[in-house]
Amino acid sequence: MTTASEPATLRADAVVPARHRGGAWLLLAVGLVAFGAALAVYIVYAATHAATHELPRWVDPVDLQVYRDGGLIVRHLNFYHPHRASPLYDWPGFDGLPFTYPPFAALVFTVLTIPSYWALWQIAIGVNIAALLATIWLTLGGLGYRRGVARLGATLLLAGALFWTEPVQRTLFLGQIELVLMALIIWDLCQPDRRWWKGAGIGIAAGIKLVPGIFILYLLLTRRFRQAAVASGVFAATVLLGFGLLPRDSHKFWLGGLFARGARTGFVGWEGNQSLRAIITRLTGSVAGAQPVWLVVAALTLVAGLICAAALDRAGHRMVGLLTCALTGLLASPISWDHHWVWIIPGTVVAVVYAVRARRAVVRWAAAGVAAGVVLVFWAWPGFLWSLRSNTGGYREGLIWMPPVTNPLIYFRLGDRRRYVEYHWHGLQLITGNLYVLTGIVLLGLLVVWALTAPRRRAADTA
Repeated sequence: MTTASEPATLRADAVVPARHRGGAWLLLAVGLVAFGAALAVYIVYAATHAATHELPRWVDPVDLQVYRDGGLIVRHLNFYHPHRASPLYDWPGFDGLPFTYPPFAALVFTVLTIPSYWALWQIAIGVNIAALLATIWLTLGGLGYRRGVARLGATLLLAGALFWTEPVQRTLFLGQIELVLMALIIWDLCQPDRRWWKGAGIGIAAGIKLVPGIFILYLLLTRRFRQAAVASGVFAATVLLGFGLLPRDSHKFWLGGLFARGARTGFVGWEGNQSLRAIITRLTGSVAGAQPVWLVVAALTLVAGLICAAALDRAGHRMVGLLTCALTGLLASPISWDHHWVWIIPGTVVAVVYAVRARRAVVRWAAAGVAAGVVLVFWAWPGFLWSLRSNTGGYREGLIWMPPVTNPLIYFRLGDRRRYVEYHWHGLQLITGNLYVLTGIVLLGLLVVWALTAPRRRAADTA
């Protein structure tokens, strides 16, 4: 299945000649070996990094615990005792991590309270791996590849190569839901425009975490007004459902301005935050001092990024436009943790496909260079390569963790302090510690240039 307006020239495998079917099965075999090897390494890694008092744990799903505890609070203090005030946003949090998501998210997370916590984090790993595969499969579909052996083989091969990127590993480590939300959004946007419910996935994702709401603006700019209305309506329904079932929490979150308090997640200048606000905070040396500058820069980035995304979509590069919107959200959002950058997965897939399909050598090498560069930057490089101490809560993977870091939760106790180490980085530390956001800025710049120079392509008929 293809998207409604994917260029006809990109639908490379609409008809697969018989002589190529053997190659499809070979691709599947190679994909199975690659993905199997990636999983085998992960299993060995887990077996050799068991939790002890000396070694870091191979998984520490603290975020999953926060989700589950939010669901438990909703179940026990609202459904079972509706007369009692809910402490959802007053709760001090698991390991000092408070619940920071909309009330609708807490309602969704009640499903996480059904299994035991021990079973839950194992289920979460399986679900996240499935979401990784689904993301790649859906991205290939959005680029015009039909269901079949070749697409399955390419999905497994790319998953094997991208499984050991740092955002993916961090998502598994923390028990996060970024991979699931990303798969939901891509699935939604890759549906044909004629589907009356297209946009609902974006509305649900925005109801759980607010940043996906940027895709509603993207739908408006690409003149998919019905889809934007569906997304907005579903999002509004999640808010109303929250007010209906969790009125006190909803009032505090939406009307009390809790949704706009980025610092509620901890120190926004912490190394794990890879957004424009984070890098400006680290360079300014003050959370409050960085605020005015960030607001201006974020607004300009939001406008430029969304216009660029819409221009690329109109030029016939729908998947690139979608990913440009996602990149804009990562940069402009006040909080973009390292695991939020799982969007490099579909981005790399798109770059690889454009390299394979390119007719001009310069385009082929440029796309291949982007794909290789992204993988190198976001690879889960082991910390022993630079003798990294366990200063990240037992996590030692990825180039961004090379510089020393501050415990982000210390901000709750001390507030902003000039002595935080992120304020005193120098030399290579400034590059590696801001590597994701710097890469994102470069990529957005390249996309803007492409949007300004790309010729408009004729859209294909709906499949």
